[in-house]
Amino acid sequence: MHIVYMNSEFNKSFHITTFGCQMNEHDSETIAGMLTEIGFKESPERKDAGVVIINTCSVRDNADKRFFGTLGQLKRRKENGENFVMCVCGCMMQQQHVIDTIKQKYPWVDIIFGTHNIHQFPELLQKVISEKQKLIEVWEDGGEIVEGLPAKRLFKHKGFVNIMFGCNNFCTYCIVPYTRGRERSRRPEEILKEVQELVADGVKEITLLGQNVNSYCGQGNTGKTDFPDLIYMLNEVEGLERIRFMTSHPKDLSDKLIEAYEKCDKLCRSIHLPVQSGSTEILRKMNRKYTKEDYLILVEKIRKAVPDISISTDIIVGFPGETEEDFEETLDLCRKVRFDSAFTFLYSIRKGTPAEKYEDQIPEDVKHQRFNRLVDTVNDISAEKNAEYVGRCETILVDGKSKRTKGDGLEETPAGMVTLSGRTSSFKLVNFFGKEDMIGTSVCVDITSSNTFSLVGKMKE
Repeated sequence: MHIVYMNSEFNKSFHITTFGCQMNEHDSETIAGMLTEIGFKESPERKDAGVVIINTCSVRDNADKRFFGTLGQLKRRKENGENFVMCVCGCMMQQQHVIDTIKQKYPWVDIIFGTHNIHQFPELLQKVISEKQKLIEVWEDGGEIVEGLPAKRLFKHKGFVNIMFGCNNFCTYCIVPYTRGRERSRRPEEILKEVQELVADGVKEITLLGQNVNSYCGQGNTGKTDFPDLIYMLNEVEGLERIRFMTSHPKDLSDKLIEAYEKCDKLCRSIHLPVQSGSTEILRKMNRKYTKEDYLILVEKIRKAVPDISISTDIIVGFPGETEEDFEETLDLCRKVRFDSAFTFLYSIRKGTPAEKYEDQIPEDVKHQRFNRLVDTVNDISAEKNAEYVGRCETILVDGKSKRTKGDGLEETPAGMVTLSGRTSSFKLVNFFGKEDMIGTSVCVDITSSNTFSLVGKMKE
């Protein structure tokens, strides 16, 4: 990494706002790590930071609106003559029409960079501070993978690890292949080295990241390594307790990976398997390359191998051409699979995707009506699935203090304790009373009650 020398009078603090997925969150951790390495300190308040960064997401319309709203709020600081550097990055910056909008409506933005050249950010920042210039530096493709970038993790005991970048699937609704580029896999030795270093630094749980981790194919010293091979390799890392991954495409989920769930004790008993729709016709229009029946057979195979696995998913409501019958197929699939949880989205047009040009767009009122019905169905099933945990003893990796202090099954916090939260191997959120020094450790908790989105427990006596 390049050494960057900053003006000693400049306010060397930063604040990052992140929109989007775990890939964006990890990119933000990398940006924070690079800034920390050159002497910057993180500011808890955006208004006090000398460098303000907004890391954007282009997948959902709501993220777009929140980004431009946040950007507009920062204009006043510039108008008041405050000396700070305004930076925008992430997936939205890989789209020329977004860059053009920023140049036209938000000309006070100082730095625009993309998803492929994050490693350049310290150099870009140096130029802006020392030369008082504005910079736009967005690479169209990723080039060689840059290894060894630092990261400032949100949790001491958990870490994100990118194993690949980009996507080759070209779902008709999705902009990711255009903003993240084609698939590129890291060498397995580099991933293993990073995980070993994270564990040495106190990490107990890693989440492997990729737009489609099932497509991972790393060229290593001993030849090609596929995704299950990588899981087996990391399962042997001493001191590592848990392995998770995001996200998994149904069309590429192999029997070999399902078998890894049975044989790798550190691989968490949960899987995020986005289905997007329960209608085979809509799946065809989405270019998902599997049918409703294919998906149900896959779920059956997973549950046969790991009966207690939790399955979460993504579902899009109101894709162009979706009929009432198509939507009923989605509800039917939800009832058959019985997802533990689901991220549900209203379809929104993404500029530059094939679906943007589809003429049979669904009226907003119809989309919202269907969305509400879907959420009710998913939430009812989630509550029933969570209720099955009551009476069990679960091992929880404690993440920190809970956002819940009372209600949802919690009473007044006992003296000398705090309300903590953590996750089971199946990714269930559990709130319970414990001591603050338990954060980052694994503890046994008896599940005493359940809610739609979480569980309540009591420390095992």
